[in-house]
Amino acid sequence: MNYLSKLAFATALTVSSVSVWAEGASSAEPVNAHAQSLSNKDPLEGLNRAIFKFNDGLDTYILKPVAKGYHAVTPDIVESGVGNFFSNLGEISNIANNLLQFKIDAALQSFSRLVFNSTFGLAGLIDVATPMGIPEHEEDFGQTLGYWGLGSGPYLMLPVLGPSTLRDTAGLAFDYNLNPVNQIDDDKTRIGLGVLKVVNKRASLLDSERLIEGDKYLFIRNAYLQRRDYLIHDGNVTDQFDVDF
Repeated sequence: MNYLSKLAFATALTVSSVSVWAEGASSAEPVNAHAQSLSNKDPLEGLNRAIFKFNDGLDTYILKPVAKGYHAVTPDIVESGVGNFFSNLGEISNIANNLLQFKIDAALQSFSRLVFNSTFGLAGLIDVATPMGIPEHEEDFGQTLGYWGLGSGPYLMLPVLGPSTLRDTAGLAFDYNLNPVNQIDDDKTRIGLGVLKVVNKRASLLDSERLIEGDKYLFIRNAYLQRRDYLIHDGNVTDQFDVDF
C-alpha cells in the first residue's frame, strides 16, 4: 500500500473513531467531565498533539476534498455497496478474534454473515445477513489482547495511522494480514482497493464532523479510549465515564 492509500486509511480511522462513539453518546459533555482521568492515559500528549496536527492537515487538504468529490458523483446505493463489500471482508478478522476469545456463538454468526453476504449478497455488496437477524460482532486483535487482560498502555497518536494505544498498535499486524485485500499480489489492484475503501469510508463520515466540539484532539482521544473500553468489555463497562452508549 503506497503512502497516499495509507494516509487515506489513517485519516478515515481518525474520524471513524469519533463518529462511531458519537452515534451512541448523549453528548460530548461527559467526555470533558472526565478529561483529567483520561489524560492520565496520555503521558505523551505533547508529542501526540504534534502528530495529530500533522494527520489532521493531511485529512483537511487531501482526503476530505477527495471524499467530497467522490460523494458528489457517486450514487448512495453504490457508496452503500462499497461499504458493505469491505465490511464483509472484515468478517474474517471478526471470526478469528471471536474464536481467540472463545466467543463461539459470535464466531459462528460472523461466519454465517460471511457466507450469506458473499453468496446471496453478491460478493458482499448487499448486506442480507442483518435483515435475517444475524448481528455483526466486530472484533480486532487489540480487543482480543484486552479481553485476556493486557492493559491498554499509553494512548498513542500514530503518524498517518491515527489514534491508538500501545496494545492496539501491537495488534495491527495481525489484523492487517487477515485482510484479503492486503494479500493481493498485484500492486495496482491492492492499492486501488485500499484507496477506494478509505475514500468511501471518509465520504460516509462527512456529516459526522459536526459532532466534534471543543478541543478536537481531546474529543477524539477521549472518544477513542471510551469506545475501545466499551468494545473490549462488550458493553459491560462501569460508569466511569458517565456515558450512555
